[in-house]
Amino acid sequence: MADLAPGVVTLFGGSGFIGSQAVRALARRGWRIRIAVRNPVLAIEIQPLGDPGQIQFLRCDVTNPADVAAAVRGSDAVVNLVGVLHEGGGKRAFKAVHVEAAKTIAEAAKAAGVRRLVQISAIGADANSASAYGRSKAQAEAEVRTVYPDAVILRPSLVFGASDGFLNRFASMATFSPVLPLIGGGETKFQPVYVGDVAEAIARGVIRGDAVGKTFELGGPSTYSFREILELVRRETGRNRLLAPLPFFVAQPLGSLLSLVGVLGVTPPLTRDQVLMLEHDNVVSPNAATLADLGVTHTTGMESTAPTYLWKYRVGGQFAASPAH
Repeated sequence: MADLAPGVVTLFGGSGFIGSQAVRALARRGWRIRIAVRNPVLAIEIQPLGDPGQIQFLRCDVTNPADVAAAVRGSDAVVNLVGVLHEGGGKRAFKAVHVEAAKTIAEAAKAAGVRRLVQISAIGADANSASAYGRSKAQAEAEVRTVYPDAVILRPSLVFGASDGFLNRFASMATFSPVLPLIGGGETKFQPVYVGDVAEAIARGVIRGDAVGKTFELGGPSTYSFREILELVRRETGRNRLLAPLPFFVAQPLGSLLSLVGVLGVTPPLTRDQVLMLEHDNVVSPNAATLADLGVTHTTGMESTAPTYLWKYRVGGQFAASPAH
């Protein structure tokens, strides 16, 4: 299939951590960008990422088919970045956000004659996963493929960058806690991928004709154990916290207890579902199509990037001559 020339692209969830970088990557290529979000006022800081008039905002509830249909009308391409890492009630349940919203977006895109659909999934998407998150991501892929067989599916590993929710979470924890939890002993493997590389993959997924109908797993240049990631956090924050092993059989009930704060609208530090995900490595499969197959061959490593934003957790912050101990 031929490459897609710049036109109108609608991004659902385009104001988030990955979405804002995808906006930048698509804007550089001359696309006119429509960002469909629940509250456009909260996403206004994204507007300077493009030229005047290049980026517009549209209020959209992805659980409302009429809103979704209006958002995709007149689009040449659609990107679905909507997702949650932990469940809330009603519209924030995995089934509603991941599965039903993905199906609604795919159906609306098909009905509107959209030429390219990119669905953001995750490594770990598996219909047989013990994790509800992993199952919901797999179900979303299946719904999208049923409606839109030519969709491009991207499965990132752990995504890092200045506003990430992983390195920043543990670095913040290191500022007040004497210990950092080595869940499952810290042996789980990750292949962290830089947010800018994921954004580049999204842009190429939108454009490249040879990506149509394929699934790509996105991982960075190096693999780390959970222990090695926490050691990097300790090193770059200069906070030599104890790494305390937390077996899975202890972490699961603890996650169940901590997830109760989600009812109060607070992001839980750990959920049982996340513990279940941590019981399996999060790395690119041996025979998977990868970033390289999308032409992204020079990827960014975590150790070269993490110091550029973890300094804010050091004693003395940016004015510290070196990480304090």
